[in-house]
Amino acid sequence: MKTGVIDVGGGFRGIYACGVLDYCLDQNIRFDLGIGISAGSANLASFIAGQRGRNYTFYTEYGLRKQYAGVGNFIRKKSFIDMDYVYGTLSNHDGEYPLDYAVLKDNPMEFIVVAADAVTGKAKYFDKRDICQDNYDVFKASSSIPFICQPFFIQGTPYYDGALGDPVPVKKAFAMGCDRVVLLLTRPENVLRTPKKDEVLAARIRKKYPNAAKRLRQRAARYNKDVALAQEYAKQGKVLIVAPDDTCGVSTLSRDPADIKRLYDKGYADGAKIKSFLHQN
Repeated sequence: MKTGVIDVGGGFRGIYACGVLDYCLDQNIRFDLGIGISAGSANLASFIAGQRGRNYTFYTEYGLRKQYAGVGNFIRKKSFIDMDYVYGTLSNHDGEYPLDYAVLKDNPMEFIVVAADAVTGKAKYFDKRDICQDNYDVFKASSSIPFICQPFFIQGTPYYDGALGDPVPVKKAFAMGCDRVVLLLTRPENVLRTPKKDEVLAARIRKKYPNAAKRLRQRAARYNKDVALAQEYAKQGKVLIVAPDDTCGVSTLSRDPADIKRLYDKGYADGAKIKSFLHQN
């Protein structure tokens, strides 16, 4: 039986899924496939590399640094988050907390990183073949929030946050042969996403990347539809949705240490649901 896990990301709300995945490492819970979007791709990279606690350090320590995210970055680089600092300076083999690439590579777990082609607006599914030591460009591409960050170029193609392409890739997981899927959300399951903020950001990129802007305006509706589909699968016992009952005040770009810690603890506790789900199936 093939089991997949999907981490949809959500900026600093991703600390919730980080807690869930740390629980899984502590309990030796493994998956056959991981699909990550934005911060979710970084969460899964550390999980696959077996680096329990690595993501926690990024959210609670490095994430508070001005080099990581801040207005200064936006002024200098037109990107609120410095992707090269996060996925280069900190993550390379000689960085402050290197990603254990050798373990990630050798782990038989399949790994998909979702980004969105800024020109076409369509989803791009990267895999382990697109990752190598000290080249973590796919994470940069998947995490580039429109307007908040510049699109990240890979082989001449600009990419934005994977949520534009495939916000909740449950269909993708089943298409890749999964029999059951654990879906990690970072907002309450029954809270519908609204398009208001997306429309503001879409207006900022519409002239240069009209198709990406269109997908951004559609993201809320597509997210809500995909979560509803996951809920139908959940009724059939094929999907387990793990989501916080509240976000503890944490938003995509908020960085209050106390709130982040509370959301992490909530995720760690909710990880126990996965153990029960896997034993039942």
